[in-house]
Amino acid sequence: MRVERKLSAVSLGWGLIRTLVMELREKTIESKRIYEGRILNLRIDTVEMPGGRRATREIVEHKGAVAIVPLIDTDVVVMVRQYRQPTGEALLEIPAGTLDKNEDPDDCASRELIEETGYKPGNLQKMFRSYLAPGYSSEMLHTYLATDLEKVTAAPEEDELLEVVTFDLDEAVAMTGSDQIKDAKSICGLLMAYKLLRSGA
Repeated sequence: MRVERKLSAVSLGWGLIRTLVMELREKTIESKRIYEGRILNLRIDTVEMPGGRRATREIVEHKGAVAIVPLIDTDVVVMVRQYRQPTGEALLEIPAGTLDKNEDPDDCASRELIEETGYKPGNLQKMFRSYLAPGYSSEMLHTYLATDLEKVTAAPEEDELLEVVTFDLDEAVAMTGSDQIKDAKSICGLLMAYKLLRSGA
């Protein structure tokens, strides 16, 4: 079932918009957990769509994560290169990590930055939060800009092998338009940081 509407918050009242959103809501008929892991769980939901038709949704349950764009003197960005088994290659990324249970995203961002890069942020600014893959995952990513960095001792986890590298911010942003940076969170984080810094916001 496909519904096409051109909606505008200016032309429509918020009450009507909420009503339209409710029309799109699916009702969960059955939910079955099929895997429980350290980082994520998998479940299969049977849902009833607005028109009464039933469908199956395969869902990854995730605790959420953080990503950080760390800047030295506002012009140099600190990144990490690490091998990613699902892709079969080493990727250049901004530092990131998964939230611990009930952990505040701000605390997680500071912890992950120290662990992965050996830099402690003097200032953390949350730029945005986003769903990484809402078609199949509940993961919410909180993305930060980190400045006033202080060099401390890195402490990566035992199963992490990281190479810490630095780039001129302009160079890193240019690399998002090529195969040099292919990680989605890094592309979004770098572009947003660049926009904030260059616009003076």
